[in-house]
Amino acid sequence: MAVANPIAKLRSTPTSISDKLATMNKDQINNLTILLMTLGISALFFSMIHQFLMVMFLSGLFSALARPFYLRLDLWLGGRHHLASLVTLLAMVFIILIPLVSLIGIVVAQAIDVSQSVTPWVKKLSEPGVFAAEITHLPFYDDLLPYRDLLISKAGEAVSMVSKFLVGGLSSLTLGTANVVFMAFVMLYTMYFLQMDGDKLVERILYYLPLKSSDEHLMLDKFTSVTRATLKGTMLIGAMQGTLAGIAFAVAGINNAVFWGTVMAVLSVIPSVGSALVWIPAVIILMVQGQMANAVLLALFCGLIVGSLDNVLRPILVGKDIKMHELMIFFSTLGGIMMFGIPGIFIGPLIASLFITIWEMYGTTFKYLLPAVEWTPTARPLGQPEPAADTDTNATDTADAPDPQVTQAPAVESDAADSAREPGHA
Repeated sequence: MAVANPIAKLRSTPTSISDKLATMNKDQINNLTILLMTLGISALFFSMIHQFLMVMFLSGLFSALARPFYLRLDLWLGGRHHLASLVTLLAMVFIILIPLVSLIGIVVAQAIDVSQSVTPWVKKLSEPGVFAAEITHLPFYDDLLPYRDLLISKAGEAVSMVSKFLVGGLSSLTLGTANVVFMAFVMLYTMYFLQMDGDKLVERILYYLPLKSSDEHLMLDKFTSVTRATLKGTMLIGAMQGTLAGIAFAVAGINNAVFWGTVMAVLSVIPSVGSALVWIPAVIILMVQGQMANAVLLALFCGLIVGSLDNVLRPILVGKDIKMHELMIFFSTLGGIMMFGIPGIFIGPLIASLFITIWEMYGTTFKYLLPAVEWTPTARPLGQPEPAADTDTNATDTADAPDPQVTQAPAVESDAADSAREPGHA
């Protein structure tokens, strides 16, 4: 039987191997070309619509908020999706948008009044002798007097920053009124279609993600829970704190109470300390003006009632769904506001939750590469030396161990007694 020569076989089929290599190269080049074209055209598309990305994101958030109402309405209307979506938008316009526009008008008017009244007050306060006369009513007057120049300079810097912010914001709001109206129309138009086709869009996005179904559902659940918690909890807590604080400011005799209540509602997104950034300076101003009774009552009301709303309601409305540490919520909210503006209230915690989720997915996927952690934190106070556990244990064992000299005698007596009880013992 003849044995086939492998070298001759390779020499006899050079064309087939080269064809396979050529085919593999063509497939790889084709896949790489499609990938590069996908990335390039997608980058071009998103750069083209980047001015509308924030509006689209907010449309998605509010569509998710109104989704249960839309589904019930669609069922009640017999599956008329377009009519159900239109009625949902009209309800949101009359319930949310019109009152919000009215509130913004009041806040803008009071913001102008604040910017016009605070600056002259600080200028007057910086005049010689005026500051000392204003703080003479304080019980700690002698302690504050050495820091007069520092307090005046810091107050001037703060008022200057606030004035620039208010003037710039009001100017941009006045000049961009047409743009605001246009963006509101774009947002409502986007929400109209997201109510009907949002589930199809989410399904298509998940299809294009090269992830396992479990990972996709984990990220989607995290996105949904954080969005729901932020919209439900943050907005409700902010509205309640701002309303109560505004009423308290009006009763205490503070001007422009609606403006300051709105500022507190916005700052309430910062856990634990947000509302205090408004009412503590208000209490200090009342004390400087000599209104000690109003200052004490305002401090008690805001500290015990307004502040407790955050501590009581946030774990119930936000913490249960968002499942993030308060420190993470704090930094993500501040970072989101500084990067994205007001929409960062929602975007910051969402990015933080996705950050935590992706690291959990990393730990699950690569757990076979990650070593086990063998570390137990000690409960002793910082700086206190560790107790001599081995010495105490040895001492305890030594104390509990029987003494050889004591145990030897009973053993002899026991042997003697046993011998005495044996038959035939004399």
